[in-house]
Amino acid sequence: MVSDHLIQDSVKPSQSSNDEEVLVKADHVSKKFCRSLKKALWYGVQDIGSEMVGRKYERQLRPDEFWAVNDISFEVKRGECLGLIGPNGAGKSTLLRMLNGLIKPDKGSIMMRGRVSALIELMAGFNPILTGLENIYNRAAILGLSKADVNRKLDDIVEFAEIGDFLYMPVQNYSSGMKVRLGFAVAAQMEPDVLILDEVLAVGDVGFRAKCFNQIHQMMQKSAVIFVSHSIPQISRVCTDLMVMDHGKSVFQGKEVARGIDHYYSYFQGEEGIVAGSGGAEVHWFQLSTQDKKDIEAVNYLDQLFVDMEVTVDPEIVNFSVSITILSRELQPIAEYNSFLQGETIENSGERIPLNIDLGKVVLSPGVYPLTIVIRAYGFGEFLIRYNNFRKIKVFGDYYSNFPLSIPGFLRVVS
Repeated sequence: MVSDHLIQDSVKPSQSSNDEEVLVKADHVSKKFCRSLKKALWYGVQDIGSEMVGRKYERQLRPDEFWAVNDISFEVKRGECLGLIGPNGAGKSTLLRMLNGLIKPDKGSIMMRGRVSALIELMAGFNPILTGLENIYNRAAILGLSKADVNRKLDDIVEFAEIGDFLYMPVQNYSSGMKVRLGFAVAAQMEPDVLILDEVLAVGDVGFRAKCFNQIHQMMQKSAVIFVSHSIPQISRVCTDLMVMDHGKSVFQGKEVARGIDHYYSYFQGEEGIVAGSGGAEVHWFQLSTQDKKDIEAVNYLDQLFVDMEVTVDPEIVNFSVSITILSRELQPIAEYNSFLQGETIENSGERIPLNIDLGKVVLSPGVYPLTIVIRAYGFGEFLIRYNNFRKIKVFGDYYSNFPLSIPGFLRVVS
C-alpha cells in the first residue's frame, strides 16, 4: 500500500509552485519495535504473511512491542533546515532510517522528492587498501555519481578535502581527520535536493568544521536539510525549524528554534555542584537580588542583578579577588565579573567579609544559566576555592534568541 512506504520521486521538483517546494513530507509516521527477539521474529513472519495475502497486518501494539516513533508529521521545503534533537532513545535514529529508506513506517507515509544524500557515516565505504583517488570514485558511485560527474568535480573534491599530497596514498595511512574530510568532500559534491546530516560535524578540527558549515549553507539554498546533532550551538547556527523528540513523540515543533532548545535543556539537570581549590577560602552565605526583590532564583531581561555574599579567607592571604562566571547550558563560559580586572582590591580582615557586587543589567536571553564562583589570592594567584555550578539563575523575557547575550543597543535612522 502506498501509505505504508517511503515514496521517492526521482524527478527534480520545479520551483514554480509553492506546493512543489515541499521536498520532504512525513504524514503521521509511526514505527514500532519489539523488545523480545523471538517475538520480533514471529511477528515479522506474521506481518510478511499478511502482506503476501493482501491483508493489512495488525498495527496496534502486541505484547513486548513499543512505539520507537509515534505519530510524527512535518514538512521541509527547499531552503529550510529542520533540526532534530532530543535525549538518547528519543527516536531520532529510527526516524532518520525511515527517511533514508532503510526501514518503512508501520503507520503513515514519507514523501521525498528529488535526489537524496544522507551524510550519516562519512568514513563508511572506504576501502583501506585503495588510494584516496580510487576511494573517491568508489564512494561517488555509491552516492549515485557517474564517472563523468566525478571527473568534472575531482579538482573541487581534492581541494575541499585538502589531501592533494596524499591523493595516491592508501587510505589506511590517512589520519581520521583526513578520512572525514575526504568523505564529506565527496558527499558535498552530489548537489542533492534533500540532505540528511547525522552528527557529521562532531569530528574534525575547527577549520574543517567552518568549511563544512559554509558548504552546508550553500547547499541549503537549493536543498531541504534535516540536521541531527547533540551540539546545540550547531543546531542554533544552522536550523530554520526545530523538532524536539522524546520517547518517539514530538514534544516541540516550530520555527522558534531558541524556545525549542530551552525545552530540550529542561530534560537535563546539568553538572552537579563541585568544590575545588586549596581550601583557603569559604563562602558562608550567598544570594541573588534585584532592586526590589531579595534571594531570588529568576530575573527578567534588563533587571539590575546584585550578588551578596559573606566569605572568609585564610589570614595569611593579605588581598584576594572574586570572580563570578556565567555559563551556558553547554557549560561554556559566556560572561564574567572579575574584581581584579575591575581594579578592585579586597583586603582580608581574617573575619567574615560581606561583599556586594553589582552585575549590572541582565542582557542574557531567556533560559537557565549556571554560576561559578572563584576566590583567588590577589591577581591570578592561588585558587583558594572554586564552586562550579554553585547556583543557577533563570532569565525570563518576551522572546527567545539563538544567542546567549543580547546587546541592548540603540538604532537611529540617519537622514
